Parts: sequence; structure tokens; C-alpha cells
Amino acid sequence: MEQIEFEKIMKDYCGVLNIEITQEQLEKFYKYMNLLIEWNEKINLTAITEPKDVILKHFIDCLTINKYVKADGNLIDVGTGAGFPGIPLKIMNKDLKVVLADSLNKRINFLNEVIDELNLEKIETIHARIEELGQNKNYREKFDIVTSRAVANLATLSEYMLPLNRIGGISICMKGSDVEEELKDSRNAIKVFGGKIGEKVQFCLPKSDIGRNVIIVEKVSNTPSKYPRKAGMPAKMPIK
Repeated sequence: MEQIEFEKIMKDYCGVLNIEITQEQLEKFYKYMNLLIEWNEKINLTAITEPKDVILKHFIDCLTINKYVKADGNLIDVGTGAGFPGIPLKIMNKDLKVVLADSLNKRINFLNEVIDELNLEKIETIHARIEELGQNKNYREKFDIVTSRAVANLATLSEYMLPLNRIGGISICMKGSDVEEELKDSRNAIKVFGGKIGEKVQFCLPKSDIGRNVIIVEKVSNTPSKYPRKAGMPAKMPIK
């Protein structure tokens, strides 16, 4: 896709979301898209590779939560994969401190190249299991915002995310169109880990019928020290 067409589509979608986007930010997104498509031929980063789909289903999808981001705060994106939503949020918020966490080193290599090529600052990658980070004093209860996109069910997810939130911070869980069952099954787990459900927002991506839900979990008390449990346990045996 030519850059002019890319910029027009991005601007149109951002307009629908009431997001102002600069020329510099547009150029970074364009470079990011091309790196994603190029690297995806070598390693499996995403099943979405058609440029118009990358724009809507990755970039714009991630920017639907931009309004929750405190521009000069700090954020950790768990199970970031190809950098979603962490890198789009970083592009839009220059002073935001971002940590991108993933358990696969080949994805970390990709993310490091994106960071270098886009000249992003105040951003780091970490190759680790999320359960390990939650027990690491350098990361535990340090973050204003914890994000995740298509990582796990909410009960498991809350054990990954809430130990990383400081009290007063929020976890932003990005989900597909159907979350009611997950919400019901996760309420006790969220409470156990020191959180409470703040709000649930249901919407469609701009100019589409693609349904999404964003669930905001507020951190209201310290997570008990035994959580998160050792690697693999939150997924195998979610708290009921």
C-alpha cells in the first residue's frame, strides 16, 4: 500500500474515534505496518497481513483504548505478541513509559527492531513469562496501566495482570464480541487478586460490524503474595 493511501485511511478512522494524529505518528504507523508484513514472512506474528486489515483490526483496534491512557504514566503490555496494543499506544503518547512483555524471544527480536526503526523512547522489551514478572519486585504493583489483547480468559488474565498494577491503577482487557460468560466466571478471581470491575464497554470497530468489548478492572487492594502462581498454573487451574 502506498503511504498516501495508508495515511488517508488512518486519518479517516482516527476521525471517527475523535483522535488527533500527527504526520510523524502516521509515518511511524506506516513503517510499523511494513515491518510487520516483512517479518511475518519469516516468523508467525499475525494472521492479519492485508494492509487495510492491519490498519483496522490491529492499529485502530488498539487505539480504541487510547482514551484510558494517562499520557505521562507507565504501562506494561502482557503477552504483547507483535506489539499490540503497546506500540500503537506508545506512538500516540510520546511521554508514556512502556514495557512490552512476551514469552517468545523471536517476537522480542521483532519488537526491538520496531523500536529502533521508529526511534521510540521510554520503551523496553522483556522476555519472560508473565507469572514470573508478577513475582518480580521490579515489576510487581508498579504500573498505572496493564494491557492485554486476546491473551486468555478473564479469570486467568486477572492473575496475570492485577499483580502488576499499583493500587489505583487499571487493567485494560481487550476482548471480542462475547464476554458475558467470562465476566460471570471471573468476578471472584478478580476480587481475590485485589481488583473490581470498573466498566465494560461494548462497541464495533469504526465503519464495520466487528464487535469488541473493553473491560476495565480497577486495582483496589494489594494482591496476596502467593499470586500469581507458578508458570502455567493460572491457565490450567483458574481461580473460581
